[in-house]
Amino acid sequence: MPGRHLTYFASDVHLGLDVNDAPGRERRFADFLNSIPREETEALYLLGDVWDFWYEYHDVVPKGYVRVFASIMDLVEAGVKVYFFQGNHDIWCYHYFESLGMIILQQPHLSVIGGKTFCLGHGDGLGPGNKLYKLMRWGFRAKFFQSLFSLLHPWLAFRLGKNWSKHSRLAKSMAYEFRGSDESLYKWSLSFAASSKAAGRPVDYFIFGHYHCHVDMTLPGGERLLVLRDWMKASPYLRFDSVSGAMDYQDFSLN
Repeated sequence: MPGRHLTYFASDVHLGLDVNDAPGRERRFADFLNSIPREETEALYLLGDVWDFWYEYHDVVPKGYVRVFASIMDLVEAGVKVYFFQGNHDIWCYHYFESLGMIILQQPHLSVIGGKTFCLGHGDGLGPGNKLYKLMRWGFRAKFFQSLFSLLHPWLAFRLGKNWSKHSRLAKSMAYEFRGSDESLYKWSLSFAASSKAAGRPVDYFIFGHYHCHVDMTLPGGERLLVLRDWMKASPYLRFDSVSGAMDYQDFSLN
């Protein structure tokens, strides 16, 4: 028996975003989590923006998502490692997820799985350009500004956060077209692959979310760059089998 030989990757579910049947999307995601074979799975990597808006105070967290949290806890209790990267929508998670048994990682993170090296993250802010976004990202992550936001009453803070989400590109159904070798993420991956190879730690896979479009490209050095779509109309995920070495792109909604 191969034991725990499967690893799953999912991203950009945007739970709580009230478009495209939000309750149905939450049920689909919980069903996907429940479908993961416990005894065969080593880890699940959640690559950010699983929640469309998340902010936790010391004693207050967003309500709801009971099905999802129950499914995550069941995975953890079954021995599956559940890793989480903060996206640009669920950046303000501090201790609650860890109390459920999830492991918080920071991008870019290198993991060796089945003898292959994976470079993982949400994907936002990597690469050249987009200085305004990077400045905003820095502000969202700064302890000073987080402390100021925490002074707001939760009633107001959550309404401000959800109102901000309603003006996002995803909420307006504005598609993004990945620009291939001109994309900043591609350029960053190319540079990171070269430096990692020079250091004797070549990367086999780059896997990210954030862009809300399906990408599967091979870099000049042979590394594979994968970007996961969001869950607005489909249920995309990746599954890596460390025994066969197969990386499968699947859609849970088609199962």
